[in-house]
Amino acid sequence: MMVIRPVESRDLLGIYTLAAVASDGLTTLPVSKERLLERIRTSEASFAKDIREPGPDSYFFVLEDTAKEKIVGTSGIFAAVGLDRPFYNYQIKPEKHTSNDPEVVSELHTLNFGTPYTGACELATLYLHPDYRYGGNGALLSKSRYMMLAAYPERFSGRIFAEIRGWTDDKGLSPFWNALGRHFFKMELVAADRINSLGNYQFIEDLMPKCPIYVEMLPPSARAIIGRPYEESAPALRLLESEGFKLNNIVDVFDGGPCVEAELSEIRAVRESREAQVMISRDDKCQGRYLVANTRLDCFRVVQAPVREKGKGKVGITAKTARALGVKRGGKVRFVTLKKKKT
Repeated sequence: MMVIRPVESRDLLGIYTLAAVASDGLTTLPVSKERLLERIRTSEASFAKDIREPGPDSYFFVLEDTAKEKIVGTSGIFAAVGLDRPFYNYQIKPEKHTSNDPEVVSELHTLNFGTPYTGACELATLYLHPDYRYGGNGALLSKSRYMMLAAYPERFSGRIFAEIRGWTDDKGLSPFWNALGRHFFKMELVAADRINSLGNYQFIEDLMPKCPIYVEMLPPSARAIIGRPYEESAPALRLLESEGFKLNNIVDVFDGGPCVEAELSEIRAVRESREAQVMISRDDKCQGRYLVANTRLDCFRVVQAPVREKGKGKVGITAKTARALGVKRGGKVRFVTLKKKKT
């Protein structure tokens, strides 16, 4: 069965192997055992803390194919970014210039370097092995994080966002980076991403220009892909939008990739999820595709499974689902449809 669970130290080799498969650009999943171990230990410490308000904690999850005991995906939540180190982005702002003699009106846009997400909660580290991109595994991997947000809202900022990798061509070249960042960093995008993934954030502040940059002064090839996702990242963007996330005129400083955000209470799966008492039902009595999570932080688990909605605070799940979640009859689970119900 495919099960989402918190990362453990024993997963290091599996995650390192997965990171080596991932293409360049996923800076929160570096091909570095040292950095990955640091992320694992930070996550383990975050889960172990008694937290009453969001801070610089992070939660790292893996998708495990339990039949093969294989790590096939990762996802993560940073509870509140920018508190222990700056988190940089470009904000796109409109400008209007007017002249009376001659009569000319120019509507322009500027890229403004800054830290607009300080204190916000980031959804990150989403990666699914290519061999497992079927059967709703991507939706499970992405949306399972909402079950954590819904169950423990005190641990997270109420403003939730995600960065999507920006567009590059089949050679990995970014017109946005080549038109802007490369002139200041004196390196290729892949090199800048690698430095960033290894924990060096100061070089961004040291080298990035601080003055606003007019979008209209960039070459057409760069302007055309501002806010455009990388081809393989487009499905992740659609999953976020299906839950209520919206584009917001904030982009990545390296590749110009889009950012989306939502208030925690506005996320569909958070808003519609419910806790219920477990009843064990026969397989043929359970239907539909649901996210189902246990309610134990110390051994948090999420699966995709059919259920039998009973009402009155009770829900039926199969014995297989109960075993995967580590719950028994009379215990509690949180559940929600994998997709918004059609009306």
